[in-house]
Amino acid sequence: MSDAGAPTIEGIDFSDHEGFWARPLPERWAAYERLRREAPVSFHPEPATARFAEGPGFFAVVRHADVLEVSRRPDLFSSAQGTSIRDLPVEYNEFFGSMLNMDDPRHARLRGLVSAAFTPRTMARIEADLAAIASGLVDRLLESGPCDFVEVVASRLPLQAICMMMGIPPEHHDLVVRMSDIILDPGSTPAGVPRGRAVLEAGRTLAAMMDDVIPTLPADSDTLLAALVRAEVDGQRLTQQEIQSFFVVLTAAGNETTRNASTWGLRFMTEFPDQRAAWMAQPDAVAPTAVEEIVRYASPVIQFRRTVTRDGVSLSGHTFAEGDKVVMFYESANRDQTVFAQPDVFDVRREPNHHVGFGGPGPHFCIGAHLARRQLMVLFKELFTRVPTLVADGPPERTVSSLLNGIRHQPCTW
Repeated sequence: MSDAGAPTIEGIDFSDHEGFWARPLPERWAAYERLRREAPVSFHPEPATARFAEGPGFFAVVRHADVLEVSRRPDLFSSAQGTSIRDLPVEYNEFFGSMLNMDDPRHARLRGLVSAAFTPRTMARIEADLAAIASGLVDRLLESGPCDFVEVVASRLPLQAICMMMGIPPEHHDLVVRMSDIILDPGSTPAGVPRGRAVLEAGRTLAAMMDDVIPTLPADSDTLLAALVRAEVDGQRLTQQEIQSFFVVLTAAGNETTRNASTWGLRFMTEFPDQRAAWMAQPDAVAPTAVEEIVRYASPVIQFRRTVTRDGVSLSGHTFAEGDKVVMFYESANRDQTVFAQPDVFDVRREPNHHVGFGGPGPHFCIGAHLARRQLMVLFKELFTRVPTLVADGPPERTVSSLLNGIRHQPCTW
């Protein structure tokens, strides 16, 4: 690991949790733009914290082209040493060592088995469930009156979809939300509980649900969980631990990212009424491009890490050493002016839209991208039809995080 020749731009420190990630979003976008122009590969330290010893530091990759290159070359940029900037303790791997933190051939085997579970029958049932879930959530919204959109709608949509897909009983749904919040949002850590212990306990709690639910699955169950249990490729099936780990990541990543995308979507519909009018005028025709633009503009997942596998790998004039941490900043790539015309303009008809909000090309492209898109389309169609004057009421309470561009609370009214 070496930081020789890697520029550090004064005033831009991705390791400064409060000093950088709590900044207003336009300041963050301006910092990305400066880095893309002056230092497309920049070095950032990993200072010691209450949870972690000082780390070796990492290289931020902020240009769209470089994010694509890192994504499509797992032979040069590995996931097996972790996708978090920090090197997590080995005990985390039991619950969080999922497909995210694997390379082929193990990754290909696991992804193939999970993909095999998404049968046409399973997907048809999921699509029908989404419409029912969205309708029920809008019923709840109308009954509640002006409220916190995150609590009443956005957090419930992906949660209910995931729980219905996996056959989790309704009485456990609130627990799933709380545990996924703890895993991804430091602000949700229970008072007095060390952060690391809270995350591990949340992972164990979610994993234990699989131990309770799998034995009770009916023989003819058409849930995604049943399909995962039955899925077989070349005579191999998923192990119990692999199913547990998949569920933990699905509930955390799938819940948080779609929740944040739908909440940002409401904000964008409020901030850009001309774009809202364009979508509402042609809801079915505009929905596909509008959803892609929400994901691009919001970039719910800010970054993911890879590790360089050998000396001499180069990007944008910088040459890496084996073991260097390379962090792809999707949020920056999604505003790269060499790819997106007027990147800071929200345009529901934007085409083409080669965003990396679901990750770049390659083996780690988000396996749940189709489901996330459908959730957003179904939700906004229901909102536009039944609550056409719904707007965000005041500023959001944002999550301060270098991983998720999240909103913790967003008042709404109509």
